[in-house]
Amino acid sequence: MSSDLESFRAEARSWLEANCPPSMREPGPSGTEDTDNSIWGGRRAVWKNPEAKLWLDRMAAKGWTVPTWPKEYGGGGLSSAEARVLQQEMGRIKARPPILSFGIWMLGPVLLEYANDEQKKEHLPKIARGEIRWCQGYSEPGAGSDLAGLRTKCEDKGDHFLINGQKIWTSYADQADWIFCLVRTDTTKKHEGISFVLFDMATPGVEARPIKLISGNSPFCETFFTDVKVPKKNMVGKLNGGWDIAKRLLQYERQNISSGGFGGGAGVELEEVAKTYIGEEDGAISDGDLRGRIAAHRMEARAFALTVRRIEEESKAMKGPSPAVSIIKYAAAKLNQERCELMVEAMGNQGLGWEGEGFAPPEIAATRGWLRSKGNSIEGGTSEINLNVVAKRVLGLRDHQ
Repeated sequence: MSSDLESFRAEARSWLEANCPPSMREPGPSGTEDTDNSIWGGRRAVWKNPEAKLWLDRMAAKGWTVPTWPKEYGGGGLSSAEARVLQQEMGRIKARPPILSFGIWMLGPVLLEYANDEQKKEHLPKIARGEIRWCQGYSEPGAGSDLAGLRTKCEDKGDHFLINGQKIWTSYADQADWIFCLVRTDTTKKHEGISFVLFDMATPGVEARPIKLISGNSPFCETFFTDVKVPKKNMVGKLNGGWDIAKRLLQYERQNISSGGFGGGAGVELEEVAKTYIGEEDGAISDGDLRGRIAAHRMEARAFALTVRRIEEESKAMKGPSPAVSIIKYAAAKLNQERCELMVEAMGNQGLGWEGEGFAPPEIAATRGWLRSKGNSIEGGTSEINLNVVAKRVLGLRDHQ
């Protein structure tokens, strides 16, 4: 490692030690079901822990919520190598991410690539500071896997656009401040008739209705647009040029879903749970078959983590994710579903609890997590669609005639 990187490591270590509050060095609430909406930021965030807000403000002022973004847009201006060192140092003290954000994971990268300067200056600093919470308006009742079949209509009304239609499975739409949305601006063409627009969820005519899942949570919504007026300056890219932006954003989404621990980590937690429920005196897992499957899962999870690292490095060299992220998304869904299945199996009858005093909170969470994992092979692009992307864009296979 170069002396410059070593110098940066020392600087980052010193700053983190001095500025990361004690409670931000402990495991926090899971963001997957929004148990504490402050970790997502936005106008409606309720900061139950003042140190969480302090941590966000300090990291944002440093530019380290988005370390590789340009400083002029609220980023840290770090190189990819410096950003990796920063992550290592945060991991060393077990520092929590200062914020979870669709703006950081998905929207921000495509704005950097496709937005004009005015749009970048308006939206990117707010994303970096956690001031605006975003949701994603992609899927529709008749346009899920065939996303390009979307019908939400966007009409040119001279000084503004008028949007009518419906989206579904819109994550946290009822909590979001703004939405990045795919709309149809040309009904005579399919892929070439789609545009990419941004608008405030408080705009008259926008309604979000939560959808209760089998797991008991409601992270998704069906979202309705009725005569929603959107300023023309809020269209990103060219008119009818939204499909290229949409595909690029999906690559970032799949990359971040896969690299965010979705794949089951190293399997250590699962092994410890199994030892707790069916361990022998020497600490081994007594069920030989289950022990073997957990070991196999742990090896797969480790191989997955190394593959993610390799693809991330390739993405940095290419200045963006490649179609290869579809491989990771597919594998991540499979791994997480396997992990949840093994977790519930290891708990035995205690892994069947839904509520009541007979079950500990982690046991109830395992049951609900197992049910929630069924959606892993659908969200962020179905496994079938991702396999098609791998076949066509990674392996170069042709459609069967």
